[in-house]
Amino acid sequence: MFCIDHGADALGFVFYEKSPRYVSPDKAREIINSLPPFITNVGLFVNDTNETVKEICTTTKIDVLQFHGDEESDYVNLFKRKTIKAFRIKESIDKINFTDYNVDAYLLDSHSDAVYGGSGKNFSWELIKGHKFDKPVILAGGLNPENVVDAVNIVKPYAVDVSSGVEKAKGIKDHDKVKNFIIRAKHGRLEK
Repeated sequence: MFCIDHGADALGFVFYEKSPRYVSPDKAREIINSLPPFITNVGLFVNDTNETVKEICTTTKIDVLQFHGDEESDYVNLFKRKTIKAFRIKESIDKINFTDYNVDAYLLDSHSDAVYGGSGKNFSWELIKGHKFDKPVILAGGLNPENVVDAVNIVKPYAVDVSSGVEKAKGIKDHDKVKNFIIRAKHGRLEK
């Protein structure tokens, strides 16, 4: 509840078992059931089967699905929930067919050959500065308390998504970093 108490609007639950941030569906359900109203819960999936996603949705009652793998548009459109498709940005966005995906938002993350998200590296925000997207943009990838104000000012995203940038070790959140990230993302200042 620490994140919620300090102003987080959404909590993400990583259902990708290879991630150090993985949470079991049963544990996610327990946390989700304890959340106050108006807090969005997001389930992160990477290249899962249709059946696996549906089973986790049934178990957890997750609000929003975030697809962070190599999922095709037909697959993403199978689910009757709000959806976010993550795109890993490398050197350009010119060849990305965002509009192929009938989703509620695009998440723009940094490209990594080794992992799906959580690399702790950002991409050049100038690549997307001023680009007109047809859906809300959620910015991710290497965000932390030190750079989130610049990121928000350059990209002007609908929301920001952070994970490794507020950790003291992989999968372990640092309360001071979390608190300062939220304050800076929302208000452009550090907590004193």
